[in-house]
Amino acid sequence: HLLLVFQDVDDFFEHEKTFLLEYHNRVKDASAKCDRMIRSHKNAADDMNRIASSLYTLGTQDSMDLCKFFLKVSELFDKTRKVEARVAADEDLKLADLLKYYLRESQAAKDLLYRRSRALVDYENANKGLDKARAKNRDVLQAETSQQLCCHKFEKISESAKQELIDFKTRRVAAFRKNLVELAELELKHAKGNLQLLQSCVGVLNSNT
Repeated sequence: HLLLVFQDVDDFFEHEKTFLLEYHNRVKDASAKCDRMIRSHKNAADDMNRIASSLYTLGTQDSMDLCKFFLKVSELFDKTRKVEARVAADEDLKLADLLKYYLRESQAAKDLLYRRSRALVDYENANKGLDKARAKNRDVLQAETSQQLCCHKFEKISESAKQELIDFKTRRVAAFRKNLVELAELELKHAKGNLQLLQSCVGVLNSNT
């Protein structure tokens, strides 16, 4: 791949290239792990639902104290299932979607750098072509025109690419900060909710013993 073997003459673009190649791979890995984490939460919610259903069935068999215990624990599992499902939904919205979006965005940024590298190679080849034309004194005007067009294209894409990459960094940092803070707040809220459910259930069970 041109990006891997090409040493950029501009330190800014060389730094961006090195960063983006690593960043893209890290985001890709994080996205796959995030999907697995969300599936685990969904699977846990499904398991809680089955446990709650089984305990409810046991609890409705009789009116003795053990059956009341089953019903109370069934209610706990049903409520924690809902919390677990909300955790999965929040992670999907705040983290998985964010990672997938920036996986596409980082790929687009890599493609932009590739187009610039391609334009630079074309410009360098046009310079060599012009030198050869002048040395042979043949097709000089055509070579000059080609060199000027390649130069203009390279300068134009360099200017726009630099601004796009700067904007990309600003947007990326702001988006990750916002979503990760919001996700952390939601996860704390759900953890506190689960703790309250457990404490409430234990309190009720203790009062019935």
